[in-house]
Amino acid sequence: MTDIVTFGETMLRLSPPRGDRLERTGELDVQAGGAESNVAVAAARLGCDAVWLSKLPDSPLGRRVVSELRSHGVRTGIAWDDSGETRMGTYYLEHGGDPRGTNVIYDRSGAAVTTAKPDELPRGAVRNAEVFYTSGITPALSSTLAETTASLLETAQDADTTTAFDLNYRSKLWTPEEAGEKYESLFSHVDVLVGAERDIEACLGRSGDPADVARELADEYDFETAIVTLSDEGSVAVHDGEVYEQGVYAAETFDAIGTGDAFVGGFLANRLDGGDVPSSLAYGAATASLKRTIDGDLAVVTPEEVAAVVEEDADAISR
Repeated sequence: MTDIVTFGETMLRLSPPRGDRLERTGELDVQAGGAESNVAVAAARLGCDAVWLSKLPDSPLGRRVVSELRSHGVRTGIAWDDSGETRMGTYYLEHGGDPRGTNVIYDRSGAAVTTAKPDELPRGAVRNAEVFYTSGITPALSSTLAETTASLLETAQDADTTTAFDLNYRSKLWTPEEAGEKYESLFSHVDVLVGAERDIEACLGRSGDPADVARELADEYDFETAIVTLSDEGSVAVHDGEVYEQGVYAAETFDAIGTGDAFVGGFLANRLDGGDVPSSLAYGAATASLKRTIDGDLAVVTPEEVAAVVEEDADAISR
């Protein structure tokens, strides 16, 4: 049985050297990045058998993504599109400090993944997984993907596969109202919910004490676990009626992209390894802190590094 299966889009990330502007650069660094594959990589590097499902163009660019993910131990289940009519989604990331800030430009219209249907994907992998994970980015990409996301969550639920879902709201893809309506339509198929405090307030209209918000969501939608992430203030989880709080581990930030995905990957990996919710929150936080020191979307970490962060600052756990 596979530990974790994820489903979603992965793009090629194109970045100029730090300090260069996109409009002037003569070179671009190429890496793979996408919420669901980021989670799969983090989990795989922490010892899980991880599989990423998606649809890609049958081209050198599609194979570039698969090659990078496999290099981190992630197995792939890909629907290859050889029609020549779809393309590889990309995004351009220009790092900048204050006051300019970091800028992201998406170029993903017409990406192959937007046409992915359930029957094109190896649903047996979902049925045979301990955990199935996807995020709110995926149903935002097309009406077809919204239907496929719901279908795969239902497939997992029917097979008693634990389902995990991160809201991952993206304002460049849809409005808070559209996102909230779609999220709530999926919640009956979700066991573990993760949501940033700002996304929960914007899309679900819930605000107040994070522990109260997590408990309210868990009770209303019958989540096994509800986690509210609080940016640089850590996270709060409600599980079986109990509240658990987790602080952050200090990190010198080199690249913050993918930090939330690293948290989810670390949390799920530790749960799959038999960890309880408090220890899994700690492993998620430690994985996230390490990710901030690494260029690119992926948490290129080891179990020993994560354990060392947790053990070095055990006081960051508050129960």
